[in-house]
Amino acid sequence: MADSAIEQKLARLGMGAAPRVLDLFSGCGGLSLGFHKAGFEITAAVESNPVAAASHARNFHAGDSRHAQALDITQVKPSQLASRLGLGRVTDAVDVIIGGPPCQAFARVGRSKLREIDDDPEAFRHDPRAKLFAPYLDYVRAFRPLALLMENVPDAMNFGGKNIPQEVCEILINQGYICAYTLLNAAFYGVPQMRERMFLIAFRREIANEIAFPAPVSWIDLPAGYTGSRNVALKLITAKRRTDEVCNYVDPPEADGLLPSAVTAHDAIGDLPEIRALDLLGCGVLKRGARRLDELLAYDPGRPVSAYVREMKEWSGFEAGAGISDHVIRYLPRDYKIFAGMKPGDQYPQARAYALALFEDGVAEAKRRGRNIRAGSAEYDDLRRKTVPPYDHTKFPNKWRKMWRDTPARTIMAHLGKDSYSHIHYDSDQARTISVREAARLQSFPDGFVFEGAMNQAFQQIGNAVPPLMAFALAKVMKNTLSDARSVRRANELVLGATG
Repeated sequence: MADSAIEQKLARLGMGAAPRVLDLFSGCGGLSLGFHKAGFEITAAVESNPVAAASHARNFHAGDSRHAQALDITQVKPSQLASRLGLGRVTDAVDVIIGGPPCQAFARVGRSKLREIDDDPEAFRHDPRAKLFAPYLDYVRAFRPLALLMENVPDAMNFGGKNIPQEVCEILINQGYICAYTLLNAAFYGVPQMRERMFLIAFRREIANEIAFPAPVSWIDLPAGYTGSRNVALKLITAKRRTDEVCNYVDPPEADGLLPSAVTAHDAIGDLPEIRALDLLGCGVLKRGARRLDELLAYDPGRPVSAYVREMKEWSGFEAGAGISDHVIRYLPRDYKIFAGMKPGDQYPQARAYALALFEDGVAEAKRRGRNIRAGSAEYDDLRRKTVPPYDHTKFPNKWRKMWRDTPARTIMAHLGKDSYSHIHYDSDQARTISVREAARLQSFPDGFVFEGAMNQAFQQIGNAVPPLMAFALAKVMKNTLSDARSVRRANELVLGATG
């Protein structure tokens, strides 16, 4: 028997209507932005962080207070969401569900944090964030979308011996969907960032019999570490393939060296006005305190603009104005000289070694000026504290990293909300960590996209997001399936069958 809700949705799309999207765990809207660019209608979102929810509402719903309210997906039922937003009957309300349940519990760094907290090697299994794919599936059952997209870290495929995406696929297949998942790196899709993520796509059987993932548009020879991380994530997949067990994982589309080179960090942020931290510190302009995002800074007309930057400035619906208002950096007076002396690719051990050299120079300079600073004295300890970072260089050696100019950036993460040492600007003359707008550019957020909150909150929202251009690539292939001639014919057949 035909499903009336599916019939009506197919008929609506068959008449040329835009597919309606519900974004779960939406954050500020990285996935939403990519789908919006591909011609989808962003109908609703569910996000528990109030600042991120406000950002999503401002950018997609003109700040409508109904959409700006933070919502806990474990507490708000689908019927309550539909009623709150005036969406009508739940089964008729949306065509596509997208979203990425919080990934901290799945990521290996997240697991180590949980172990430290609970002193239990298996604590990550019990983190409630690891179970948030269940309410995602509850929303799928209720809204009965034609298609869905789920995003997460690669480690979700090897989570304490469980393959979460495979389990999700098996549930969806029982609900009438076809399903597949893979690993995609954003650098192959026009994003100036080497960010690897798992993406799962599902369609109702009525409209598709296979899943397509987007073909790469750019090329990069990824560093060796990405291959190692991918192999860990694929460990359970490899075991299943050896035993010919059913597995819905598919290998990602291949890229080749004939494609244009990946967008580099300099391509993405090289046009932005310089912020010379040491100069600003010396003249007292850069001071301690909260960094707001509302001070407009004009673009520098003398700096060359790449094709990527033009796209960020001219993104339809999110065009840039006279300048940017979030090109702000952290106040790190101890570290600016260290940043200046680091070489691209240097990490914390190299940074600490350079800081120790600066400290020794400081001791020698004091001696030349007639002050003999003895080891163990208060003056000696004070100078060391003001010069050398206190972090243990044997732990988390990649806590600091100076970016390369001519490659995509490493993964932008939500930890930027606490510090930005993972992305030190490649330009030694500027000697600083990246700004909020630079982080947004490296994630492929257009310059007209507005982040609510202060600096730390904006950094966190950016790091948590799916790069919009990565989302756009996925949205395009999904829209092709939803709007192809076979889907339209099937919609017509269903309508005729229901009325005949």
